[in-house]
Amino acid sequence: MTPIAKTTDDGQALAGAGAHPGDACWADVMEQLAALFRQRDVHPSKALVLVPYAQLMQQARDAWIAHVARHGGTAAFVPRFETTMNWAGAAAAQHGDVTAAAEDIQQDVAMDALTAAALLERAGLGAQQGVLTGRLVEAAWSLARVAAAQLPDQRLAWGLRLAGQPGLGLDAPALALELAVARIALAWAAASNYPTDALFSADPALFVVLDGFQSEPITEALKVHFGNRSAGLALTAHAEPGQLALHEAQDAEDEAHRAAACVLAHLAAGRTPVALIAQDRVLTRRVRAMLAEHGVAIRDETGWKLSTTRAAAGLMSLLRALAWDASSDAVLDWLKNAPAFEATQVTQLEVFLRKAGIRLWSGLPENPEGVATLVTQVQLLRDGLTRGRPLATWLRDLRSALQLAGQWEGLRGDAAGSDVLDALRLREGSEAALLSGARMSLQDVSTWVNQALESASFSPAHPPVAQVVVLPLSQLLGRPMQAVVLPGADEVRLAVSPEAPGAWTPAQREVLGLASRAELADGLRKAWDYALRMPHLDVLWRTSEAGEKLMPSGFVQELILIRSPAMAADPRGRREVALQPTPHPMPNGAALPVRKLSATAYEDLRRCPYRFFALRQLRLQDAAELETEPGKREFGNWLHTLLNSFHEALKAARTSDIRVRLAMINRAADQAA
Repeated sequence: MTPIAKTTDDGQALAGAGAHPGDACWADVMEQLAALFRQRDVHPSKALVLVPYAQLMQQARDAWIAHVARHGGTAAFVPRFETTMNWAGAAAAQHGDVTAAAEDIQQDVAMDALTAAALLERAGLGAQQGVLTGRLVEAAWSLARVAAAQLPDQRLAWGLRLAGQPGLGLDAPALALELAVARIALAWAAASNYPTDALFSADPALFVVLDGFQSEPITEALKVHFGNRSAGLALTAHAEPGQLALHEAQDAEDEAHRAAACVLAHLAAGRTPVALIAQDRVLTRRVRAMLAEHGVAIRDETGWKLSTTRAAAGLMSLLRALAWDASSDAVLDWLKNAPAFEATQVTQLEVFLRKAGIRLWSGLPENPEGVATLVTQVQLLRDGLTRGRPLATWLRDLRSALQLAGQWEGLRGDAAGSDVLDALRLREGSEAALLSGARMSLQDVSTWVNQALESASFSPAHPPVAQVVVLPLSQLLGRPMQAVVLPGADEVRLAVSPEAPGAWTPAQREVLGLASRAELADGLRKAWDYALRMPHLDVLWRTSEAGEKLMPSGFVQELILIRSPAMAADPRGRREVALQPTPHPMPNGAALPVRKLSATAYEDLRRCPYRFFALRQLRLQDAAELETEPGKREFGNWLHTLLNSFHEALKAARTSDIRVRLAMINRAADQAA
């Protein structure tokens, strides 16, 4: 018997939710589900119902309880509502039938990138690993959804049959590398086991699929596999279109401010929870930060790339500082993020490097005065992490380096840092799962780490009760949202006909059974139509980006043509701020007399006395950048030094041989540089 909960996954009581398409949607599908149980003579507790995504499991349970209550019954037995991955995890824990091999597709870049590199090496493409590894992982992941829908004992035959299909174009002489990646990806996907393989051995009395905006290959395969014991029900909304507000913003910042104001206006009107659609992740993070300043409780279901977190940046700064050609700036950046090094000494080192103009760390002289101890510590740590070694050894040594630098405890105590340690298998003993015995250079490890962090997502902890839920448009279905704010509704981020992911051609997608562009567009159209039926919907877009004009999405243009709605008023309220003039500072430079004035100093005095006081009397100067493009002055100094060295050498050599002179001027150029 499934436990009964009284609240939804969004922290809101179902009974307290206002009228929205989800009410009619769930009421209708539960009526159909109950009728199906009676028709098939199946007890609810023996049925398994698949929902499109995990956030709907609790929603479906509550909807069933409400349905039983409306008909005067007691919800003593609730059907088992699952997603494919939840169900597969439970089946694997119960039966343990499917054992993942080391080279199976894991849907984890940290693991799959290593396998992809090994497969490319076997195929004779080891020299192109740096370019092809990411493409191979992407291609294999796109095929994995289709391969997982094949019966486990028929999957290899499926792969061989597809490889021989003429429509796949794997025998074309052009684009040899791309086609090699396609062949390897297909063979890899066909030879892998998947967690969902255990589902083909399940034996539910009734298998019901609640279809979302777009069907999944595995659910369709399971419906065929269970035959007469399966059924499909559609989660559809029959509500009338809700209240629509269109907002045309000038640029991204204006759009973010308007979106945040729309959310706050809905909350002030008592509409909660509010759905904030993450159509543009950069914009959504900006809006999220604004709402956090107002103390809004936010549940972010999309998260952001782990590579953009402070914890990941600190780890990457260590790897950049270890390179043989590391710049002084790269080493300083790491030292400032490493608590084990004294801040005063790091500052002294920075002053020394900038005064001496030492751009590369390798150009640092031995035993530099005042910072020799710090430089020795850094060099000892760097020297121990330069040679190639197996990945498991790299991870153990990186863990030691993080501990010596004082970064380890900071990563362990931070939510994002903990995700970084897990994603890279940096915890004690977890590196054993990475079965890669090949020696890897520092550059190889840095590339692998960067790929793993780029592909992983970080989601902050969810509050117990959420006022705002950040989610993708495709997961709005069936959620008890009282209002929806949809920024990023422009022609780029909300295209009517979205690009299909991956590098597959339309013909290849058709042969492989991947979703076509038309199917993706149909799913997006359904999600858009569902959003229009929400009680309150704010749609925002920007009219310009990076100096270029930007059009609204085709969906928005269609709305404007059909409904001709007026643009909504600016949701931001105006407030008057009392003037509080700041008295002019009155600096006295009597104690800092200026004996001589250059033309530049006199120009500073004419333009701004305060600038003159700061630069010429207090002598406050910007620290010189170590990594800058050479200017005219640097080129002039280089040329004069070069010519002086050449002519001095020419005086000593006294040769007229043009080849010797050419070699002399090249040596002079190198010395001057």
